[in-house]
Amino acid sequence: MKPFALHRASSPREAATLLTRETGARAIAGGTNLLDLMKLQIETPSLLIDINRIGLNAIEPTASGGLRIGALVRNADLAAHVTVRRDYAVLSRAIVAGASGQIRNKATTAGNLLQRTRCPYFYDRSTPCNKRSPGTGCSAIDGYSRHLAVIGGSEACIATHPSDMAVALRVLDAQVETVDAAGGVRTRALPDFYRLPGQDPQLETNHGGELVTAVNLPPPRRGRHFYRKVRDRASYAFATVSIAGIAGPDGRRLAYGGVAPMPWRDASGEGERTADRIIEATFAEARPTAQKAYKLPLLRGALRGELDA
Repeated sequence: MKPFALHRASSPREAATLLTRETGARAIAGGTNLLDLMKLQIETPSLLIDINRIGLNAIEPTASGGLRIGALVRNADLAAHVTVRRDYAVLSRAIVAGASGQIRNKATTAGNLLQRTRCPYFYDRSTPCNKRSPGTGCSAIDGYSRHLAVIGGSEACIATHPSDMAVALRVLDAQVETVDAAGGVRTRALPDFYRLPGQDPQLETNHGGELVTAVNLPPPRRGRHFYRKVRDRASYAFATVSIAGIAGPDGRRLAYGGVAPMPWRDASGEGERTADRIIEATFAEARPTAQKAYKLPLLRGALRGELDA
């Protein structure tokens, strides 16, 4: 780990100002992903901005009947919150499926959204990786790619987003709230917050130097909430594929993890009646290689199990 300076921010605006002004600055709260990356020297910030004492740790109802989740709410507290368990059960289930209890006690809402890919080549500094070192190439395309993207990738990167929580937030139509150095507040829908890799896979979100301050949920959707995660082992592991769903009186909504560089949703398949037709329509543009071809039938089987439940 390389030396760095540490500053304890006193407000969201101060943190955003430092992120904008100081080259190489990074915000830190739980540090469950950032510290690992620093130890491997994949991330080498010159300044860490401690944001643990700037508020942003409340879960509050909104005037519209939704829920505002502060950026620093710990995953364990969010999953256990009575309103989340009752009205946004898919979110609670995804968080519990996503990590061990120890990590959930430290990880934050914003940190979960901003965690970086677990592509093995991203973590291996001896191999080319456009996300880690732009312009060097993507080792995964012609290498080991069993766990990587079948849709949404590019010739520059086929890494997947690792979050379970973000898949549930996608099916819930969550919006991400940020503040900039001038104090300006902006909200973005999750598909606008994340970026597909294109030719610039090192750019993963559209929030720039802004600080994530909250996630806003709309009023709850009634129906059966589910989160099904398929992984290589029953204990803590990242999703090979996952499905977040709400089946209710106003129709079916589905989002997918483990298949794309961001939480994936394509509503065109949601009106289909069978799992086969839903996956066929949703992933019509998928181009899986031989190593990843198993993911689509795996999704069909997982979805069939939920539709038959």
